[in-house]
Amino acid sequence: MYGVVTRNAEEVDWPEFDHGFYEVKDVTGRSAEPLENAVNMVSCFGDNAAADADPSLVPVDDMGRPADREQPYFDWAYICPSREDYREGLLEIIDDCVAENEDVRLDDIGFPRGEYCRCGICEQRFEASEYDDRLEWRAAVITEFLEEAVEHIPGRVYMTLYPDPYPGHLYERAGIDLEALEPYVDEFVVPLYDTAYETTYWLETIAKGFETALETPFSIELYAVNVEIENLLHALEVAEAYGENVFFGYDASNARAALRRRRADEREGESFGEPGS
Repeated sequence: MYGVVTRNAEEVDWPEFDHGFYEVKDVTGRSAEPLENAVNMVSCFGDNAAADADPSLVPVDDMGRPADREQPYFDWAYICPSREDYREGLLEIIDDCVAENEDVRLDDIGFPRGEYCRCGICEQRFEASEYDDRLEWRAAVITEFLEEAVEHIPGRVYMTLYPDPYPGHLYERAGIDLEALEPYVDEFVVPLYDTAYETTYWLETIAKGFETALETPFSIELYAVNVEIENLLHALEVAEAYGENVFFGYDASNARAALRRRRADEREGESFGEPGS
């Protein structure tokens, strides 16, 4: 099945797509009203607006450097997953989503990188915890949040994963313990984004890695903005060989054109025997 990831409400109903994912809260902090006819998406710990309004929410490393856009390796600002008030706000947004549609997709779950977070709250909670290992403690924080979120979601739970299937990397980088999280997730989504898809061997490498790492079904999300249709179709061929579903991000028109081309090519390739046979 094919789906679209969009900020435009009307696109979730386009007939070319079997699934529509609608961003209710994205990494900018932008908010929108949830839709009844879409899987509503919530960016959990990516939030530029919250970080700008209260910089104390932003995770810091042991040198006090915040995980925000001022750093060369962050495209958006993160919020510390230990902040209870912020987490309560996320659960309220999730409640708003399930009031319209019981299925929800959770994005941007985890700590920003392995060296975060060393804020005062994280330091106090780690010291007071039962854990001696900081990575183990971080994983417990993320698993606890997902458990809380899933209690609010009566339908299908989608969770986005950072596209790194190498053993131990998600755990060390983000505090994501796949084995602990899998019982709570119905379908993972792995964004494999490129602006051209002129080569696709790396798509297969990453997709195969997740196929090996996960027991839970996973789908692949492709970036569709300004990508040549032929290249997008080549990426689609690889993605659908591994993913449960394939979703297209942020350019529904281009994705629709690619799917129409695919279906037209398939019709042209149909054979019904030799003439007169």
